[in-house]
Amino acid sequence: MGQTEAPGRLRKLSDELLELRERLRAGGGERRIKRQHDQGKLTARERIEGLLDPDAPQVEVGLLVAHDQYDGQAPAAGVVTTVGRIYDREVVVVANDATVKAGSWWPETITKILRAQEIAMRCRIPILYLVDSAGVNLPV
Repeated sequence: MGQTEAPGRLRKLSDELLELRERLRAGGGERRIKRQHDQGKLTARERIEGLLDPDAPQVEVGLLVAHDQYDGQAPAAGVVTTVGRIYDREVVVVANDATVKAGSWWPETITKILRAQEIAMRCRIPILYLVDSAGVNLPV
């Protein structure tokens, strides 16, 4: 690949990544987001946004986890994990994304939550859990 081709290829890959990230941030999609809103609920990302200090830095950890598994039905493994600030204090926030299969868990969901816990422990900062899930049906 020549030097003149590299910037175009890099731009194309960057655009693809930005589009993928935007799609994954939509969780289960517009229909399920509307359903959450119709129930008077905020989505996981909306709850996190309302909780964290505005204009403070924040980083979502693991957005791409499981995006290429389960026929695309597990964006971000159904859980949002973010490092941010509340009243200027660093925190880790874990929020179940009920727009993704009603808050179902996959093996990657557990791995992602464990990673968030490890970040909180290593950084010695609090971790908050925002849970909104349909629960589980355990037949007798």
